[in-house]
Amino acid sequence: MTSHDRARRRDRRVYLRSHPLLFGLLAATRGRAVRRIGGTVLVHGADAYREALTRIPLDRTAAGTTGGAAREALRGAGGVLFDQEGGGHRAGRRSLAEGLGAAGVEGLRARWRPLLEPGCAPLGRGAEVDVAALARELAGTVAGALLESGAEPRALARAAADAAAASVRSHLPGPPRPGAAAAAARAAGRLRGLLGGGDALDAMVAVAAVNTTVAAVPRAVAWCADAGLWGQAADAGVRPRLAQELLRVTAASPVLPRVAAGAGTVEGCPVRGGDRLLLVARHAAGAHRRDPDGRDPAGPGAARLVFGAGPHVCPGARLATVLLEDVLEALAPYRPVVTRSRVDRRAALPGWRVLTVEASR
Repeated sequence: MTSHDRARRRDRRVYLRSHPLLFGLLAATRGRAVRRIGGTVLVHGADAYREALTRIPLDRTAAGTTGGAAREALRGAGGVLFDQEGGGHRAGRRSLAEGLGAAGVEGLRARWRPLLEPGCAPLGRGAEVDVAALARELAGTVAGALLESGAEPRALARAAADAAAASVRSHLPGPPRPGAAAAAARAAGRLRGLLGGGDALDAMVAVAAVNTTVAAVPRAVAWCADAGLWGQAADAGVRPRLAQELLRVTAASPVLPRVAAGAGTVEGCPVRGGDRLLLVARHAAGAHRRDPDGRDPAGPGAARLVFGAGPHVCPGARLATVLLEDVLEALAPYRPVVTRSRVDRRAALPGWRVLTVEASR
């Protein structure tokens, strides 16, 4: 078994232990760029994925979508980022994008970098570090700074994770789960209370910032450790490309569930209004085919696909990449190895509940 095989085998566990049926279906159907199963269109190919996000009108509030979950959980709280149309949606995204631009990310960086040295210091004493716990502290700190909230970072991270998990459970396919919608509303209320009663957009920003960070950072670190990529992580010239590559293969949001608002085609496959679209970001980015390599990357075009495309691109792409770069830089001198990993079965996104590492001996 090669080092990348070992890394891929470990990373596959986060999918198979959290949503085994869904990811089994996606693996079984990835041989075709687009495949229809009843009223659901599975989109795997890179070109088809771009076409679906840029040429098919999408219903932002339908059941089973990110916006639908947000709308239900935050009912009565006003518009949220994923539950707006036209000018309101564009204005919300534009305001958030400004805060996550180059200058905004540098401001946030000044908040998270002081946490890295003490967070990694136990490795130098022969002790272990739980990267998942460190990621939660980083995520809560970033979300709090982005929203100018005084909430304790780890408490904010827990509340945002609970809100996302409860919302996802209330919208899973199958028979209605008794009390799931009420539990999602309570979790969202707790998050908004922690944010000082801020508007629903603040809650959604916290949910997105926390859950993607908590999912992405530990998985990327585990892959780096298992595949022996610490030499690349220590090289300042290679590290930015390595971070992009690790985000590409781990794909924190591996599937984007959407609903078509009108008719169209995706690589010749007819799409009807009301059809459910499962856009498989990890397959579009080639995560299942090509291993990460900062010295021979797949290229920014492929790496960016895990963050969406066109008007549906994630405004936090720069933040995610720079944060991961800094985590890799802090860990690289210790060349850590994974000593324990436990999947978080409750999380909204596939990830590790526990990922402990220790310095190489």
